[in-house]
Amino acid sequence: MYTIEMAYAHMRQLQELANRSRAHQPAAAKRADKVHARVGKKR
Repeated sequence: MYTIEMAYAHMRQLQELANRSRAHQPAAAKRADKVHARVGKKR
């Protein structure tokens, strides 16, 4: 039997994993923004 409590606990786990993966992204996102900005300026 799959209870609401189990579903909620699983959702929290997924949210924590998502937050951890986001912690590594800002630097990569900033790099991507700079690359896109450069491409825009060249045009």
